[in-house]
Amino acid sequence: MNIGIVCYPTFGGSGVLATELGKALAEKNHTVHFITYQQPVRLTGFRANIFYHEVRVPTYPLFDYPPYESALASTMVDVVKNNNIDLLHVHYAIPHASAAYMAKQILEKGGRYVPVITTLHGTDITLVGRDKTYAPVVAFSINHSDAITAVSENLKEETYKIFNIEKDIQVIYNFVDVQRFRKKPIDAFRKVIAPDNERIIMHASNFRKIKRIEDVIYIFKKLNETIPSRLLLVGDGPERPMAEALCRELDLCDDIRFVGKQQDMEEIFAIADLFLLPSEYESFGLSALEAMAGGAPVVATNVGGLPEIIKQGENGYMGKVGDVDQMAQYAIDILKDDATFLKFRENARKQADRFDITRIVPQYEKLYEQLYESYCKTVCNPV
Repeated sequence: MNIGIVCYPTFGGSGVLATELGKALAEKNHTVHFITYQQPVRLTGFRANIFYHEVRVPTYPLFDYPPYESALASTMVDVVKNNNIDLLHVHYAIPHASAAYMAKQILEKGGRYVPVITTLHGTDITLVGRDKTYAPVVAFSINHSDAITAVSENLKEETYKIFNIEKDIQVIYNFVDVQRFRKKPIDAFRKVIAPDNERIIMHASNFRKIKRIEDVIYIFKKLNETIPSRLLLVGDGPERPMAEALCRELDLCDDIRFVGKQQDMEEIFAIADLFLLPSEYESFGLSALEAMAGGAPVVATNVGGLPEIIKQGENGYMGKVGDVDQMAQYAIDILKDDATFLKFRENARKQADRFDITRIVPQYEKLYEQLYESYCKTVCNPV
């Protein structure tokens, strides 16, 4: 099939999932066209059947805010018409679903029909999407998608609770390429981070308020007082200056490293002993799943879709949002002795296997085939 994928090109979960999905589909001989404003960060290397189409937004003095949604819809129309696209798969409702609806209407006026799948990822529903400024458009564009998927049961339930959705939402979980993330740790790399064989704790995110970076640091401080450890903070975002200031205030600068945005996450997860994710909300927790694939147990909050991947007391623990003391104790319980740690590590890897790319991508392929066949029968060639 010729598949158009619309996504954000950044390090966020929706962009990562969309890009990895496109790469996996290309490996299975589909042709994939990415449509976004810059090349996705996970889209590296040359593949003969992957194409990237940049959305260009002209700037005019008339516009205080460049009309990206209009430019995106026009680009989708152009890509569909000139590349024989079979379907469009848009990730993150805002503004991709509404732009896809506009593109679809334009194409139908010209006698070209293309089905649209919208995948909901989290904050497009639970945070941004429920804002009164966007809510009517989000609900309308979701309801006018030909198929809707969500990355967790929790997100599906939240979507029905927040919006008046008139269609079925299919849950297709986020996935991880287990083979890619199951790497042998580089001893020299680990030695640089933890020269005295300290435990290596890790957090990775886009450093937004919802990730509660300060809780990561406070949990680490309490853990480090009992078990000598080092903390790797991977990523960047608006909360980084606050986090750096807090590290200085708590005199933890020697034990914490800010390593910024990273491409080869599998190399970092390979040396991690524990992953911290004390977020206010996670629709799924893709970074936690990648950590588990690398063999790192997870201590997180009992929110959103995290209970769907973390098994309490088996591959990690979950505490209440803001309960730093409890999450620190959970971290200590996992790392207190090698036997316990190795048990959690093995269970983490087993849990990741349930979400392996080889299990999840075929679910998307099946949905594509069903939708395309149904759409062609009812729209392209009506009886």
